[in-house]
Amino acid sequence: MKIFGLIGKSGTGKSFQAIGLCEREGIECIIDDGLFIKKGTVLAGMSAKRQATKVGAIKTALFSSDDHRDEVADAIAKTVPEALLVIGTSDRMVDQITERLGLRPVDERVYIESLTTEDERRLAKYRRNELGQHIIPAPTLEVKRDFSGYFLHPLKILKDIRDGRALATERSVVRPTFSYFGSFTISDIAIRDIVRITADGMADIAGIHSVFVRKRQDGVIIDIGIIVLAGRPILEAAHEFQVAVRENIENMTAMFVIGADIVIEDLSWPETAS
Repeated sequence: MKIFGLIGKSGTGKSFQAIGLCEREGIECIIDDGLFIKKGTVLAGMSAKRQATKVGAIKTALFSSDDHRDEVADAIAKTVPEALLVIGTSDRMVDQITERLGLRPVDERVYIESLTTEDERRLAKYRRNELGQHIIPAPTLEVKRDFSGYFLHPLKILKDIRDGRALATERSVVRPTFSYFGSFTISDIAIRDIVRITADGMADIAGIHSVFVRKRQDGVIIDIGIIVLAGRPILEAAHEFQVAVRENIENMTAMFVIGADIVIEDLSWPETAS
């Protein structure tokens, strides 16, 4: 297994450039901020970007926890990639990560200055320091559950057109609001209100009977009892409502909806003229 190191100061765009580098060099897997990623799929680890303090983030990125280290080391051993990219803020950090994970020394080192211009690095620092944006070299769908409570958006990158086709890759932009712009919490009442407002906008849903919210570290589970208009396609109406609730809660609160369980509690019969 050939080990590459991608090295650059914090906020200079290493994670953004990582996918392009992997494609050019034929690198299958990435170690970035505590995550082990293979071709856009997170196979193991936990992200340093979830940590509430800088010290916690550094410890996570360096695999200080034995359980974290063992999980990622085992995943690498099972995957057996031909090439692996380790991302770090310095040569020393990259060497510490490879040593901690029981990997061979770095074979080739790539510095961010060789991949980007000064203006690009300045823009990357602005996004990090002023907007609180971090890039994860994996699609949003892959990391959505792990970043419940964070504002997370996909970033699609159009690549070279080959054989008449436009190819694109996706990275994820995450903004841990509590770390950069103060802490925030989402009350159960706010979630219930979103559910009720969603129901008000759907013609087949006559009302909400009950809403129960269960919060977990990786997201939220919502149990909803609904009243459906009689004579309408009941299951179809319930499914459309379920999808709408999930989308609205995730868009408005940044919380990952683990489950939106719908129970049809009653039917409402439309009034008819006598």
